[in-house]
Amino acid sequence: MAKHVCPWRHAYLFDNILRRLVHNPKKILSPYLNPEMTVMDLGCGMGFFSIAMAKMLGSSGSVIAVDLQQEMLDVLAGRAAKKGVAQRIRLHRCEAGHIGVKEKVDFALAFWMVHEIPDQLSFARQVLSCLKPSGKFMIVEPRFHVSQADFQGTLGAISAAGFHKCGEPHIRLSRTAVFEDKATV
Repeated sequence: MAKHVCPWRHAYLFDNILRRLVHNPKKILSPYLNPEMTVMDLGCGMGFFSIAMAKMLGSSGSVIAVDLQQEMLDVLAGRAAKKGVAQRIRLHRCEAGHIGVKEKVDFALAFWMVHEIPDQLSFARQVLSCLKPSGKFMIVEPRFHVSQADFQGTLGAISAAGFHKCGEPHIRLSRTAVFEDKATV
């Protein structure tokens, strides 16, 4: 079971148009995305990053939007349809403790959600199993909610799962790391 999953109704507080001033998806993700990629948005919420990635990937790319809460996925589906990218986004409801995605992806994003996962080692292993050999995994945690010590613990779990840290991009209000499979380094 999750530590504390953000209730879907609270997502409206931080998933709004003003957020783009702080977290511009194109600026944050463009170094990692190319057209025709398949990417996974873990804990996608209402689609702030899923929709932006679908636009960035173009008609040849796709996004697997993964969330534990059906309400989040339902809102995302409506928003994606309004933005004209619904056909590029596959909605996937995961279970607590099990991502359940079998498809291989080029990039995985976990934005402000890893702190909600009680078994971060198992989670990281599951993400690793979904990545293509050259794939990247970006985690971003809220600086105001996740202490440096807790973030270091998360980094340790991800490293123990078989990842190698290959970057630390600056993202406002956040602690961030980008990983790749140790086996490909």
